[in-house]
Order: sequence, then structure tokens, then C-alpha cells
Amino acid sequence: MTRYEFTVAGHLGDHWATRLGGLRITHNPDGTTTLAGAVRDQAHLHGILAAIRDIGADLLSLHTTP
Repeated sequence: MTRYEFTVAGHLGDHWATRLGGLRITHNPDGTTTLAGAVRDQAHLHGILAAIRDIGADLLSLHTTP
């Protein structure tokens, strides 16, 4: 598993956590939201990216974390 952090525009509600693969949701002071957690494989990653797209969130950044 690889840990990822996704940053999206706006503050997402906590109810999206399940739809977004169980990622931890953190609201940032700059008006963005960070989604963080372990991603099992490429299929899981693509599912999360599709969910971000489907809920209409704008993806600002994506990176792996240690």
C-alpha cells in the first residue's frame, strides 16, 4: 500500500469519506480540503480519482507521503 494526499478546492463534508475510499478528510484554513490515507493499488487510486470527479470537486494536487 502507498499513502497518498489529495488536495481539492473547497471544504468537503465528512459524509464523503466513505465515497472517497475511507480517506481522512481535513479542512485547511485556505479553503481547501486534504484527503489522506492508504491506497491499496492502482485500481483503488483510479476509483478515488473517479469519485473526486463524480462529486464535482476540483483536484488541486496529488502526491505520495511516507
